[in-house]
Amino acid sequence: MIGKKILIIIFGLFILNKNLLADIVIHIKIDDKIITNYDIEKESNYLEILNPQLSQLNSDQKLRLAKNTLINQIIKEKEIEKFLKIENENVLITPHLKNLYSKLGLSDEQEFKNILQEKNNYSLPEIKEKIKIELLWNDLIYLKYKNQVKINEKKILEQINNSEKTSNKEFFLSEIVFQKKKDMELENFYKEITQSISEIGFNNTANIYSNSDSAKFGGKIGWINEISLSKKMRKKLNSIDKGNFTDLIKIGNNFLILKIEDIRNKEIEINKDEELKKIIDLEKNKQLNRFSKIYFNKSKLNYSINEK
Repeated sequence: MIGKKILIIIFGLFILNKNLLADIVIHIKIDDKIITNYDIEKESNYLEILNPQLSQLNSDQKLRLAKNTLINQIIKEKEIEKFLKIENENVLITPHLKNLYSKLGLSDEQEFKNILQEKNNYSLPEIKEKIKIELLWNDLIYLKYKNQVKINEKKILEQINNSEKTSNKEFFLSEIVFQKKKDMELENFYKEITQSISEIGFNNTANIYSNSDSAKFGGKIGWINEISLSKKMRKKLNSIDKGNFTDLIKIGNNFLILKIEDIRNKEIEINKDEELKKIIDLEKNKQLNRFSKIYFNKSKLNYSINEK
């Protein structure tokens, strides 16, 4: 009798799993890796947690965004596997996770976990795995390009000395970073982006068009002291009001559009050593991000990406 009950349960589970499998459809294949409709839906919901304004996009736009994010993650993971061990633990995961949920205005890890469960989204270990991939990708880029990073400390010190003790302006900024399309004039591509901004807003446009890591947060990069910005950026930002965005700013091979989300003034006395380190770190990250995009775009050409 007991054996018969067990067989009924097993048969029921088999039927249930068979029905679940029937609902799963492969949408994309990247070499030996697949992306299903289930993966895309989870990623789309997760991106909406990071930037709630994505709810304003239509379903096709959200799905395309989720697909691109997953494709990028798989390619990064495959490249990392060639040089580094993914299974190793990374002590930086916890502080990066804290930074992630803090950006969302959440107080602790449990609150973030609750939101993931409410949205029927990734588990916390899956989010930590995503963070680990990004950290390892940054490690890989640093190992490959650290000797090509050039910092002009003399120029930075001159910049700091000109703002030794003053009322400094800080900007809460969002960004869209992009490269010129080969098959489209820059002016036309810029018009396409600004048209998108007028239709769906700056932050949603950043999700779609920006190739910066800030894109998943709608391009938001937070509070930046004006002395940490280049002269070109300061000039552009000081010519517009809060809520507006700059015209194109060329940064190496990339183009940048900045939006002022908010402005505040702070009376500060600058610690030269601390400010020097901060600006050097910002400049290093900017250059490494540029190398990251170059390496990723080259690597992507080596993979077969088939969409169904």
